[in-house]
Amino acid sequence: MKKEEFYALHADFCKTFTNPKRIEILDLLRGGELTVTDIQKKIGIEKAHTSLMLNFMRTKNVLKMRRAGTNVYYSIADDKIADACVVMQEALAGVIGNIPRARSVRERR
Repeated sequence: MKKEEFYALHADFCKTFTNPKRIEILDLLRGGELTVTDIQKKIGIEKAHTSLMLNFMRTKNVLKMRRAGTNVYYSIADDKIADACVVMQEALAGVIGNIPRARSVRERR
């Protein structure tokens, strides 16, 4: 893969993190898998909009899903994604200060 192609893929992947509600979803899922309904209730948006966001994040390979009966569960596809979010939160805290530090997935276990 050429460097330019890799940068284009990287930029496309990072689009996942340009929406505050998607970042909130990632933060919620750092605690473990949740159903669509659980996520929707916690972030306070319509279920259809929540499903669209979750599907977008799944197509970017940020989230994975599993079905159990009538429920659909989502979780973070790779702990490195959650850890990268923590690193970005720490960097932001360093820039603007006074933001609670998030714990990495490994620290939560």
